[in-house]
Amino acid sequence: MGERYLGANIPKLGFGLMRLPQLSDESIDIEQVKKMVDAFMEAGFTYFDTAYVYGNGASELAAKAALIDRYPRESYQLATKLPVWDYTTPEDIRKMFETSMQRTQAGYFDFYLMHNVNRNNIADFDRLNVWDYVQDLKKQGLIKNAGFSFHDTAEMLDNLLTKHPYVDFVQLQINYIDWDSESVQSRKCYEVARKHHKPIIVMEPVKGGALAALSEEIQSMYKAVNPELSIPSWAVRFVASLDGLITVLSSMSSLEQMQDNLSYMKNFRPLTQEEYSTIAKAVNILNNIPTVPCTACKYCIDDCPQQINIPGIFKALNNYRIYQNISKESSRYQEATKEGGVAKDCLKCGICETHCPQHLEIRKLLQEASSVFDS
Repeated sequence: MGERYLGANIPKLGFGLMRLPQLSDESIDIEQVKKMVDAFMEAGFTYFDTAYVYGNGASELAAKAALIDRYPRESYQLATKLPVWDYTTPEDIRKMFETSMQRTQAGYFDFYLMHNVNRNNIADFDRLNVWDYVQDLKKQGLIKNAGFSFHDTAEMLDNLLTKHPYVDFVQLQINYIDWDSESVQSRKCYEVARKHHKPIIVMEPVKGGALAALSEEIQSMYKAVNPELSIPSWAVRFVASLDGLITVLSSMSSLEQMQDNLSYMKNFRPLTQEEYSTIAKAVNILNNIPTVPCTACKYCIDDCPQQINIPGIFKALNNYRIYQNISKESSRYQEATKEGGVAKDCLKCGICETHCPQHLEIRKLLQEASSVFDS
């Protein structure tokens, strides 16, 4: 693809506007976002990513207040995204684009994406002929580049890019723990995009924050190689070292996170062979951490007197065992238990264990989950 591809000259750190800092009332802290935007632009970075659905529109409004109202339009690139649901109509599609334009007052979008294309919604994108709609927007000059964000198999991506060769770019979930994952297929999807000569925007380089806080063993390995670099930097630099990228999105939620990212991306250097080897060792450790072999069949919930969402709790527990990110997994745990009992509510009656096809020691595992999340 060389250096002449779309986005080759865009700096390889993009500001994701999905997890912006919040005030005590859970509204976006616009003043802090302005400081983050200023630091980002001062360092020479220019790509901003939002979406129609982020914060129910608050993200696009924040982009207007912190960026669009304060900087010349030609000094940055702005991306937003168009979702569909099974009840979406063609009129809804038009209104969503117009709403994004109204919220941002951007005049045009440099990158416009069909949002989260996957096997569960592709029929709706096709039914609504969003592919042609977006191309029409491009012809009108309302968007400059049209693509889609993607969460599915490499085979499906290959089929889509074969069917729609005019797509300008794709946005993929790529990080070092998912690189060889058979479920996420980061490497395979990346290779498909390269085969079709499509430049790539990377999302979730730190896997939603999971790769920002790892076990002491892995942190010590990283620090032994480079004591100056933060733990998240290893994840961002891993993907930024790939060829054919437009940029790497990082959803930053504080000025401190912004400053950390800028510290190693302003004068970016690709990973060394020693750093690649260290990451490979870390992945091996992560992949070999024992997890609860729950299949989420939910038979355990049927007769639970406390209606505890056992599979949901085990998912949070597994992720905590692997990534040691208590903040992220506590949120997952709270979501899993919002409509039923928490782990400490277990009466130890054992009914769940009589229903479990995997013969798990559910009572013991709930006790472990309680010690992690209920304290």
